Amino acid sequence: MPQSSHDRTAELHSLAEHAHAAAAAAHGKGDHLTAHELSKKALEHSMNAYRRSEQLVVNAQAHTKS
Repeated sequence: MPQSSHDRTAELHSLAEHAHAAAAAAHGKGDHLTAHELSKKALEHSMNAYRRSEQLVVNAQAHTKS
């Protein structure tokens, strides 16, 4: 069964959260290069989750106007 848009959006938020935590851990260990890469990945996941959330709002508004 295909994953719902809400589930995928929540998954992207969780991935971003995990990447942020991993970046913080790497930074705490002095591995700044890895921390930087993980921070970039966290930002990517966060932006994807944001875009999907925005699309869900647009779809919901269109659905209520129908």
